[in-house]
Amino acid sequence: YKRIFRKKRSKISNLEKKMKVSIIVAASKNNVIGKDNNLIWHLPKDMKFFKDTTIGHHVIMGRKNFESIPHKYSPLPNRKNIVITQQKKYLAKGCIVVNSIEEGLKISKKNGEDEAFIIGGGEIYKLALQLNLVDKIYLTRIHHSFDGDTFFPELDKKWKETKRVDHQADEKNEYDYSFIIFEKNIKFTK
Repeated sequence: YKRIFRKKRSKISNLEKKMKVSIIVAASKNNVIGKDNNLIWHLPKDMKFFKDTTIGHHVIMGRKNFESIPHKYSPLPNRKNIVITQQKKYLAKGCIVVNSIEEGLKISKKNGEDEAFIIGGGEIYKLALQLNLVDKIYLTRIHHSFDGDTFFPELDKKWKETKRVDHQADEKNEYDYSFIIFEKNIKFTK
């Protein structure tokens, strides 16, 4: 009897506990995040940061973003990949396919996730911010302007920088960049 009760209680607590929803993104000085469905820059330290931060978590992305991931990395290993699309019969091997961000978040929470990551692309970021679904933003700011066709939205006063680590360009990372964390400013959450 006790074992059954304990098992039910742990399922309930998974559904009741708050899951953090985070965006992770790399954007240039002028908020470009890509061009022609590709990354423009090559920053190995940012790729490592992305991997280390998202490993073991649910990652939620739009279909175009998923399709832009090189085949040898797709689906992203050691993460639960969730792909958002409006295409009814879309199949993505090794992924969960959903029709909305909210549906992806619901699955993440049901699976006991403590921090789900929205990993793009531009329209998915914009929608998640507009719907006020996001608690935290991990932004890699590349200190260079690029020509592109996909952008990260401008952050408003609702977001407060809580941590920053600056890095200089080196032999492997061509541009100066910063890892910045933003969290909701309590004054603007209501």
